[in-house]
Amino acid sequence: MRSAVCGIYKKKFAVWSLTIQSARLASRITAEIADTDLYISSKLKPQINTSNCSVLSFTVLSRTLAEVFHQYKGHIFIMSTGIVIRIIAPLIRHKTKDPAVVVVDEKGLHAISLLSGHIGGANELTLKIAGITGADPVITTATDINKIPAIDLLACKKGLVIENPEAIKNVSMALLSGKKIILHDPYQYLTGTLSASNMIMNSVDYNLDDDTIGKNRIPVKTAGVFIDDIKADIPAHFLILRPVTLSIGMGCNRNTSRQELKTFLTEVLDLFDLSPRSVLNLASIDIKSDEKGLLELAADLNLPIKFYSKKKLEQVKEIKNPSLMVKKHIGVTSVCEAAAILSAENGKLIVPKQIKGNVTIAIARMPST
Repeated sequence: MRSAVCGIYKKKFAVWSLTIQSARLASRITAEIADTDLYISSKLKPQINTSNCSVLSFTVLSRTLAEVFHQYKGHIFIMSTGIVIRIIAPLIRHKTKDPAVVVVDEKGLHAISLLSGHIGGANELTLKIAGITGADPVITTATDINKIPAIDLLACKKGLVIENPEAIKNVSMALLSGKKIILHDPYQYLTGTLSASNMIMNSVDYNLDDDTIGKNRIPVKTAGVFIDDIKADIPAHFLILRPVTLSIGMGCNRNTSRQELKTFLTEVLDLFDLSPRSVLNLASIDIKSDEKGLLELAADLNLPIKFYSKKKLEQVKEIKNPSLMVKKHIGVTSVCEAAAILSAENGKLIVPKQIKGNVTIAIARMPST
């Protein structure tokens, strides 16, 4: 459901070495960074002491790396930059999906952030390695060297989903040029971070009028950041960031198919102009915890699903559409509305119960923090 998820959520790092000297440095780095695997050439393994960590060996570096590249959060290569560029080039997919890549020379003099500096965390990892080895950190991303906020990194830290990562450059270039940008941020995710010193101005009026946007006569080409879970008529060059705020309460008859559930969920989200990329989880009553269609839907959408007891559901007071029929057959006055509110941490019900075929759906929004 989230086509461009912000951040790389895998936990482990991998450190790679080709020579005895680089293996010693790799072992030192591995000892200092938790959840790290050390990869050493099979020719070297018997020659070095690696008692402080577990060691994996490779015969052909490029072959082993191709098998595990996207299984790790980041890779640290103790070797020349040229070698690393050649072996990772065929493996690179997209800036929102690629792991961090840092290159360190075998004497530990320089640590270079090579790939996925912001979203993947290579810049941060480079600074960490420099702190361990005493290396000079080499970071070349324009926002960092000019001490300008990196909008993609800020988004990741706030847990925002980047819907159109190709628009990141529009915002970055505007900030680097000292130009104003439009910020739609009703729940204050970045408003405090992007201060007046960054020449940010707020606007929620996106009606295009020839060469300007809205009543303030802002040029159409002005860069913008739209942070919301609603769908709107947003200029194509705006960066769209989706907060993960929507909890979906679902009820269904026995043996309702995954496809019927999914189709109706899509229809409801479209009807109420809500972004599917902002969906946080699914929720229902615990007697549905073995419902195949619900479980398959959660797996298909890569979403967690929560189940609540009758007692817990009956404690919810903000129900808009109580059902005597549901009370008679299941023992609660509401399933989808109550489950949505509970799974949104008692958030606001923004879509009351919708019914179609075998399915009921309600949506609640997490409280803003």
